[in-house]
Amino acid sequence: MSKSDQVFIFDTTLRDGEQSAGVSFTLDDKIEIARDLAAMKVDVIEVGFPAASPVEQDAVAAIAREARGIRVAALARAVASDVDAAGAALRHAEAPRIHVFLSASEVQLRHQLRKDREQVVRMTDAMVRRARQFTDDVEFSPMDATRADIGFVSEVVRTALRAGATTINIPDTVGWVMPGVLSARIAELRHRVPEIEAAVISFHGHDDLGLATANALAAVGAGVRQIEATVNGIGERAGNTPLEEIVMAIHVHRDVLGVHTGVDTTGIQPISHKVAAKSGLHVAANKAVVGRNAFRHASGIHQDGVVKFRETFEILDPAEVGNVRGTEIVLGKLSGRAGFRARAEQLGLTMADPDWEVAFERFQLIADRSREVDDAAVRTIVADTIRETGRHVSVA
Repeated sequence: MSKSDQVFIFDTTLRDGEQSAGVSFTLDDKIEIARDLAAMKVDVIEVGFPAASPVEQDAVAAIAREARGIRVAALARAVASDVDAAGAALRHAEAPRIHVFLSASEVQLRHQLRKDREQVVRMTDAMVRRARQFTDDVEFSPMDATRADIGFVSEVVRTALRAGATTINIPDTVGWVMPGVLSARIAELRHRVPEIEAAVISFHGHDDLGLATANALAAVGAGVRQIEATVNGIGERAGNTPLEEIVMAIHVHRDVLGVHTGVDTTGIQPISHKVAAKSGLHVAANKAVVGRNAFRHASGIHQDGVVKFRETFEILDPAEVGNVRGTEIVLGKLSGRAGFRARAEQLGLTMADPDWEVAFERFQLIADRSREVDDAAVRTIVADTIRETGRHVSVA
């Protein structure tokens, strides 16, 4: 695939992710996470909002000094002091980016920003130009773009491009949009502002309706070549597009989508565990890609399938995402003979063929009274069966 077919991954775990209620990373946490993201070959990390406080500015500056081999972005409102704070914090970055944002929807202009459209256009022009004094890599986001008038979004985007923005981000700030609507909106923007083709078009999604990953894929299909995401999908309210989901969805469907990412996917499970531990936000067991149950099989039919050929019920190889536990057979009341025997043999237990049926019947009596039959119980079942039949068992 050519470079134009690469989807850049912009990770905002350290900025939007830290905006999750109750989350506060230490500086050491942030540096450690930033290093891991760089090792995974994520393209851009957004590390903070320097104007928020002197402590935040110092943290962004420290990460910018430490992070190498990755582009480092800082967020700024379209306000001179914000842009200056971002520029100062990034002055030692190897590859700095200033990300300027400004409200675009009527509801936000009227009730939060309290500016009219002409003022917003002037602010966009002035602050993108100001950001260009610090770096030639400037991203611009018309906030709440998916709910905004497309004509006004087009005007603001055109202004940002003329002022020197090199990335145009389309944020679904409140997780409102649906995939088909988003695709049409991006197509309309590209039609109205043809000069946008010289820039990278980005998408930033939120998961308020559970549509963040679907919307990100729709955006890629519509020509977007940067996706903004967070590890484990943490972020404001219901969170952001989960990095692990969009990266692996692109990986699995790369031939159909005609695109790829440069991310080393084997780092996904380790960084998921790290972010969960440092953020204090639990990862649901059934979470796609990184949840505890993502590669665990409890149904007898599924267990029989994966024992015979893993791909019958797994579209991802656990090793691809750095999952060292691999495919797991979880024994319970829905497990069949194949699953029970496979798990016992994984534990190094062997019996004469006729004894497996005896052991399975003993297993079912226990499984009917338990949520999960653990390894110790399996060892006991096999040992008791051997004593009953008098035939040999070996334990590895």
